[in-house]
Amino acid sequence: MFVVSTVVVLVVGALLLYAVVKRRRRGGPSDEPRWAHGMMFGGGVAFPIVILTVLWVWTLRDMAALSQPAGPAAVTIDVVGHQWWWEVRYQQERIITANDIHIPVGQRVEIRLTTKDVLHSFWVPQLTAKTDMIAGRTNTMTVQADHPGVYRGQCAEFCGLQHAQMIFYVVAQTPADYQSWVARETEPPAASTDQTAVQGRQVFEASPCAACHTVRGTSAQGTLGPDLSDFGARLSIGAGAVPNTRGNLGGWIVDSQSIKPGNLMPPIQLDPDQLQALISYLESLR
Repeated sequence: MFVVSTVVVLVVGALLLYAVVKRRRRGGPSDEPRWAHGMMFGGGVAFPIVILTVLWVWTLRDMAALSQPAGPAAVTIDVVGHQWWWEVRYQQERIITANDIHIPVGQRVEIRLTTKDVLHSFWVPQLTAKTDMIAGRTNTMTVQADHPGVYRGQCAEFCGLQHAQMIFYVVAQTPADYQSWVARETEPPAASTDQTAVQGRQVFEASPCAACHTVRGTSAQGTLGPDLSDFGARLSIGAGAVPNTRGNLGGWIVDSQSIKPGNLMPPIQLDPDQLQALISYLESLR
């Protein structure tokens, strides 16, 4: 596609340059030559029709190739769009997480896309083209990462105030590392022996956090917000709003609206000791 576009630009530029130079040599306007009308029809009508037809057929061929998986998928993941975060479900493994999508390197991954509210679009520029997420419909795409790494994804359809801050990350791991991650995720988070984190769990379960979020193995079974069972291992807070650091986490708990205005999380009022304990607990969830 790029080669064809380059050739068209060069040909059009050469014809324009030829026309300008030839007109200057003649020293001014003159009667149109007999071939002028033919040139206008050929260059202005026939040539664009031929080029656009070729590009159209070429595009349809590539789209058909991209939509047909070369083989069965090794992993199937359900991704649900929310304003403004991503729910990630591994149905076969019974894993629920958010905003980070783990996949094995060198294996085809099927991603089934839908939305809980408005129209979203799933886009990972380094791995695949965008696919829309439409209410009441499930769209399917396949991705494959050939090298380990972290690939940034983005909602590519305007979905409201925080559309630009609806980010996710695809974490491509070696098959062995991916299986280790799956093994950890299928179990409840390991109980921390740190007394501050233990106190933080008590704060979490007694606060409004437990009404909106789930942490496996605890009394917190809320479904309004993201599952936090592996929160400590995530790359960001608020679907890419800020990096997942202790300071940012404290700011998010106390007043998430100052970081990502319009999100559904209300301010959580805690005294300083409770806040530090809650931060330690959330950081321990891996």
